[in-house]
Amino acid sequence: MKKIIAIAFTIALFSASFNGSAQVKSDRKPGLDRSIKPLPGPAPVINIGKYESFELENGLKVFVVENKKIPRVSYSLIIDYTPVPEGELSGLADITGQMLRKGTTNLPKDQLDEEVDFIGASLSTSATGLYASALKKHNSRLLELMADVLMNPAFQDVELDKIKTQTISGLEASKNEPSHISELVGKQLVFGTTHPYGESMSEKSVSNITIDQCKAFYQGFFRPQIAYMAIVGDISVSEAKALITKYFSRWEKKDVPELVFPMPELPQNNVVALVDRPDAVQTTLSIGYPIDYKPGNPDIIKARVTNTILGGGTFRLYNNLREDKAYTYGAYSRLSADKLAGQFSVSTEIRNSVTDSAINEVMFEMKRIREEMVPQPELDLVKNYLSGAFALSLEEPQTVANFAINTARYGLPSDYYMNYLKNLASVTAADVKEMAVKYIKPDNAYILAVGKASEIAGKLERFTGGKPIRYFDFEGKEYDPNKKVKPAPASLTAADVNKAYINAIGGEKAMLKIKDITMMASTSMQGMTIGIDIFRKAPDRYMMKIGAGDMVFQQMGYDGTTAKMISPMGGENKTLEGKEFEDMKFEAILNPELQYDKLGIVLKLEGIEEINGVETYRVLITYPGGKETTRFFDTRSGLLLRESGDQGISEFADYREVNGVKFPFMISQQMGPQTMKLSVLSIKVNTKLKDELFILK
Repeated sequence: MKKIIAIAFTIALFSASFNGSAQVKSDRKPGLDRSIKPLPGPAPVINIGKYESFELENGLKVFVVENKKIPRVSYSLIIDYTPVPEGELSGLADITGQMLRKGTTNLPKDQLDEEVDFIGASLSTSATGLYASALKKHNSRLLELMADVLMNPAFQDVELDKIKTQTISGLEASKNEPSHISELVGKQLVFGTTHPYGESMSEKSVSNITIDQCKAFYQGFFRPQIAYMAIVGDISVSEAKALITKYFSRWEKKDVPELVFPMPELPQNNVVALVDRPDAVQTTLSIGYPIDYKPGNPDIIKARVTNTILGGGTFRLYNNLREDKAYTYGAYSRLSADKLAGQFSVSTEIRNSVTDSAINEVMFEMKRIREEMVPQPELDLVKNYLSGAFALSLEEPQTVANFAINTARYGLPSDYYMNYLKNLASVTAADVKEMAVKYIKPDNAYILAVGKASEIAGKLERFTGGKPIRYFDFEGKEYDPNKKVKPAPASLTAADVNKAYINAIGGEKAMLKIKDITMMASTSMQGMTIGIDIFRKAPDRYMMKIGAGDMVFQQMGYDGTTAKMISPMGGENKTLEGKEFEDMKFEAILNPELQYDKLGIVLKLEGIEEINGVETYRVLITYPGGKETTRFFDTRSGLLLRESGDQGISEFADYREVNGVKFPFMISQQMGPQTMKLSVLSIKVNTKLKDELFILK
């Protein structure tokens, strides 16, 4: 590296010396003022690659882009059906699409996988089609497999059960992610719960899906007359036509349901919605509304320029909220075209303390682009940015195929993409203002915040126009915050709830008989099994070890005097102090529920709240240093179901008795967007743990 730098530096010095001493003839024309920027030239002529097309008798439309640079061919099949409301079966289309790849009537899944791997191919399916790719020499076999997957899916219960299990597991993992919550609730607000775009799959809806329903969906919508195939690679149109005819001509044409949905309406005034995440340190913010904005709309290019100026890249919203105000790492807007209903949206994540300020700046930028003419230099910058992006996209042969399909699907003029840069170059500041007035609606938007209600609700009230904030839970169910926590019986106290919990897990005598506890548990992170061992000893010894196999990632412990954290792999050996020390000290106390008064811990019964369909007593616990956590106890069993605080949300289930005391064997820990499921493998008590175990060196 040093040698390369030295050579570059020598060349630079040589160039400077040459330019400084040599007499070079100037090409500057007399009278030319170089302080004046040249006028922009005409839009460049685009050389869009050629494609050829044909159509089978069953209606399948095929577009071929020949590219001999690599001896490989790719096939993309799009099924262009109108989305349908799925209701209690939300997720049916997605799961049906996945089922196509799980084996055919001719090839079980394992054998199908082997056949695809044997020819070094890729083959995937989705709710709206298939994709396949392989070397040219395997063309025939690949299309044979692709046609088999498309026309002869096996639809076996065992494979459906696997997909449902995986899907539900994914939903459980994402249900506490702010981005997932924002998307789920945002769709309901913008499109309504009865519109296909307003639906989201849930654990319940996925559980409802059966094989017969998958078959019915497949039979109803996977039909050739609404399908478009793009073929890109080392193949001529004559070769493609022969192969596609051979393998796909028997795909049966049949009427496909065509539903019509009313266009979702704009809210008459801004509507503010809030999803409360008590542990959140930042707010996930989205602002959006539906628009009548379909593919092929003559406004598309002008509107794209308008949205790009506003926030379609590192432009106004980004520069305002990130570069100028430092509220966020990024803020962006989107103007999405769709044949049923388009959408405008703004998304960003900001600190709780600046939630109202961020919304104010977004609204300021939305209003500014409607009211002011965009300066010409800014307009030119954005048009150049979009021109460059378009030109770069043409380097991919797949782009040409997509252009061909879009032209056919949306009835675009045959020269639409040929004239794209010319039409882009002709966009004026007046066009931008016209589009902004037409599509940017700062007074008719849904403002959705996913964050800590106790910190941001008051900040949101200024945007409601005097109307109440609408509250939603993590699953998108709207509720009245004033009724979320119902009053507990007047005679019941927090001490009574705590006593009921002590009795539920075995009683004070049984708890006091336990002198030490050893818990072995495991969880999964990024495909790796992580072991977590926790050791406790009365009155206040604690040690936790995290690792995998023989590797130890981290140890944390308190020996009654000193709290430490050691990370062997990172070479860290830290003595905890301040708040960290106090938190570890309290964590180390065995059976703190038996000594709240002695420890100076204050309990407050806040009422009855439903958690996952179960009524619970909500108890606020305040520690001497001011730290607060909230515990939720089942009103019937008395068991602890959830605890929330600054360390996130923990949920407890699968209580089992060990030596007369019940312990939860399933613990779910949610911290920010991450959810960790801890499975307890074993719990042993009174094994006479030695004090030396808790001294970390």
